[in-house]
This record gives sequence, C-alpha cells and structure tokens, in this order.
Amino acid sequence: MGLEFFDKARELTDKLERTQAENIHKAAQIVAEGIMNGGITQAFGSGHSYAAAIEVSGRAGGLISSKVIMDPAGGMYESVEGVGTLLTHRLQIKPNDVFFLISNSGRNPMGIELAKWIKDHGNKLIVVTALEASKKSTSRHSSGKLLYEFADVILDNCSEFGDAALNIDGLETKVCGTSSFSATLLLQQTIYEAIEIMIKNGYKPPVYQSANIDGGTEYNFKLEELYADRIFHI
Repeated sequence: MGLEFFDKARELTDKLERTQAENIHKAAQIVAEGIMNGGITQAFGSGHSYAAAIEVSGRAGGLISSKVIMDPAGGMYESVEGVGTLLTHRLQIKPNDVFFLISNSGRNPMGIELAKWIKDHGNKLIVVTALEASKKSTSRHSSGKLLYEFADVILDNCSEFGDAALNIDGLETKVCGTSSFSATLLLQQTIYEAIEIMIKNGYKPPVYQSANIDGGTEYNFKLEELYADRIFHI
C-alpha cells in the first residue's frame, strides 16, 4: 500500500508554491505593517476552519499580538443570515488590526457579514478559501456576495470542490479534506515572512515561546501584558 494522502499533500504543496507565493508576500506585508503600527491580527474560521484560525493565534512561534474570534456555536449557525452581524457587536476592532477569515466555500452568511463589517471599518482583510470552488458556488447571503470578494489578499488553498480529494474503490464519496493542510502552509509562511519583515525594519516582533520550554510561560506572560487589553478582549 502507498501513502495516498502524502502523495496528495506533496502535489498540493507544489501547486501552492507555484501559484500563491506572490499573495503570501502581499499578505505578510499587510500583517507586518499592521503590527508595527500598533494593530493586532484577528483570525476567524467557523466549524472546521477554526483549525486554521488557531494556526496564527496563540501558539508557539506565532505572534503574541493576535487572537482568535470565537464562533460560540462552533459553526452550527454559520449558514443563518444575521448571526455574523450579531457577533460583531461583541468584537473589538481598532485601526491597523489585520483580519484573517478562513472559509473553504466562502458562501455562508456568517463569514460574509464579518467581512463586510471589517471592510466598513477600513481594515485589511486576508481571506483563505478554495477560490475556484468558491467561484462555482452560490452565496447563501442575500447580498449575493462571496467571501473572497471582500479580500485585500486572497490565499487560495487550491482545494477541490467539496474539499475531500481522494477516491477509494467501492465508495462513491471522496475522502480526506485538504483545506486544513494547505491553510496551515499558507498561514505559517505568511507569519514567517511578516516576522522577517518586522525584523528587517528594526521592529522586534512579539513571538510566543513554547510553554513546554523552561521559562517559556514566564517569557510569554511578560509580553502578553503589553497586549492584554486587546488579546484578552472578546
């Protein structure tokens, strides 16, 4: 037996390298400028896309000046119009904050309403989505808009329509979604380049150490104090 998902992952990695490098560079510049000018990053993904949101917020090697926007219902109501708008009333947004919205289809009202709120405030928005699949989809929002249409930069995860990518003989449904894997590659490279840009500009980026390294927790606590009013606010 082969390792079929490994093969698919290599194929996808090559495609992301070929097609997404320029947009990664653009996204990294936006993130770096936002942080250097006093903003933070905020990331949102409903349902399984939450896995990508936590790739850029609150983890070792990532920016302390970041937070996840929590979906209280875990994706249960992402297709219900008005829920995203309601959620914005509990969120904090300030100039120079940079937002990541992650949605494979980009068709559900929750993400679309968050995107509109972000752009109405004039903030930068980076969207991670399956671009070609999204373009083939119909919006579930009354505006008829899809998430990618609000983006300053689109990071295309290059996943197939429906996300699952592998066939198994005897099963009519494909298996093994690729969007989480590809989103991780796109987002981690973006953060790496953003940190590199900050350093080249003489700005020391606040980066989490692992809490499993001796002294890591204490190191993180000191830096978290500098951003406590932002990253611990809902």
